[in-house]
Amino acid sequence: MLPESLRRSLEAHLGPVGDARAVGGGSINHAARVEGPNGAFFVKYSDDPPSGIYAVEGRGLRALAAAGSDLVVPRVLAMCDDPEPGTPAWLALEWLEPARRAAGFGERLGRGLAALHRSSGAWGWEEDNFIGSLPQENAPAGAWADFWWARRLEPQLRRARAAGRLPGREREWERLRETLSRLLAPAEEDGPSLLHGDLWSGNVVASARGPALVDPAAYRGHREVDLAMTELFGGFGADFYAGYQEALPLRPGYREERRGVYQLFYLLVHVNLFGGGYVGQTAEVLRRVV
Repeated sequence: MLPESLRRSLEAHLGPVGDARAVGGGSINHAARVEGPNGAFFVKYSDDPPSGIYAVEGRGLRALAAAGSDLVVPRVLAMCDDPEPGTPAWLALEWLEPARRAAGFGERLGRGLAALHRSSGAWGWEEDNFIGSLPQENAPAGAWADFWWARRLEPQLRRARAAGRLPGREREWERLRETLSRLLAPAEEDGPSLLHGDLWSGNVVASARGPALVDPAAYRGHREVDLAMTELFGGFGADFYAGYQEALPLRPGYREERRGVYQLFYLLVHVNLFGGGYVGQTAEVLRRVV
């Protein structure tokens, strides 16, 4: 079922490939489990992906793998982000054998995420990347509140405004901007953490080796961003949050003040990707925050 041009490209990088079967790959990719010379591997591919998306995803996965957490991160085998005309771009990863969630899965995931968040650095990332199919700016900033406004909220607001989808009122967004330094001040005490960056339940895999993280939008930011994303769409149990809190307790005020500020970014992304009911949902969260 692999396009012949893709098969040739894979073999040029990885050696002879055999049987392939389609598997889930998200909204912008095709994906397959492919038999290779050293066993099965996973490949995601697209005829017209955003330029560079697989390369930055691969580097994000390598950063997560190097962070010292015991969470499973698939090994990057090879990638081709600039193929010949008529050949899909692709990213090949270690195949993670799926498994049922064993006892303690959620707690191990929470503790593993806390260990990932102990990695430090500076606010931002070495390169821009993507959130879904949308560009994500990562140029460093001296203060976290400045980064969150200039690199996260404002770019998505510009996009929503241009599409006629701006949630809420302009004055409400301005009020948020005026209070952001106060609201996000605890982030400066925590300092930067390596973030997965797109931590919804679909990007957590139950593998035979334990909880695994896939499809990151990695950068260094406030650790509560990942937690806020897990709470936006659900799918994470009480044992996950208990495991995280025991390993790396959250500062007071997260749920009351900062969670909504962080969820606004992901809601704006969904406004820009899908529109519809996300516009009203974002406006409601904005009203609560301000």
